[in-house]
Amino acid sequence: MSRPATARKPRASSQARIQQILEAARSQLAEEGVASLSIYSVAERAGIPPSSLYHFFPSVPALLQGLTAAVHAAFRDCLAQPIDAASLHSWRDLSRLIEQRMLRVYEQDPAARQLILASHGLAEVTQADRQHDDQLGRQMQALFAHYFQLPALPEDIDVFALALELGDRVYARSVQQFGLITPRLAEEGLRVFDAYLSLYLPPHLPLQPR
Repeated sequence: MSRPATARKPRASSQARIQQILEAARSQLAEEGVASLSIYSVAERAGIPPSSLYHFFPSVPALLQGLTAAVHAAFRDCLAQPIDAASLHSWRDLSRLIEQRMLRVYEQDPAARQLILASHGLAEVTQADRQHDDQLGRQMQALFAHYFQLPALPEDIDVFALALELGDRVYARSVQQFGLITPRLAEEGLRVFDAYLSLYLPPHLPLQPR
C-alpha cells in the first residue's frame, strides 16, 4: 500500500530566500507604502533576479499575503509568550496584557501598520487578514479557557476574532488620521476590545484550578 503524500517544508536555502524577499518587501512597505511595491522593486532591494522572486511569489498580492502571514505570526507569538498566572485577577487583566503586546507589534513594525491598518483597498490582503484573525481568535479563546472558566459561547460566530477586528478598526482610524496609533486611540481600542468581550463574558469569571 502506498503512503499518503505529506506536505514538505521548504529547504533551508528556500526558507532563507523567502525570508530575504519578505524582509526587502517589509522594508520598502514601511518606507514607501503598499502602492510602491512591485516584483521588480522588491527584487532589486533584495539583490536577487526578478525570476527568483517570481518563483516564490508570482504576484504582488501573493507577496502581500506572505507579509500578512508573517505579521500574524508575530501576533501569535504574543499569545505564546509566558504569562504570570498570579497577576490575573479577572479576564480583563489577560485581555489588556494580550492587547498591549499586540500594540507593541504595531508600534515596532511600520509594515504591520501599513498592511493591517492603513487604507489600501487590497481585497487579497483584507481576506488574508480576516482568515488570520479567525486563527488568532481560536488561539485567544483557548488561552482564556486555560486561565478562566468560560461560559458557553456562540457557535455561529467567533467572539474573540470579532473583538480583535473591532479593536483594529479603532487602531486603523488612528493610523489613517495620524500615521501611527496614538496613546489616546490605543486606549480606546483596548476599551472597544473589552466592551465587545463583556457582552459574552461576565465581569467575574472563576479562575481555572491550579
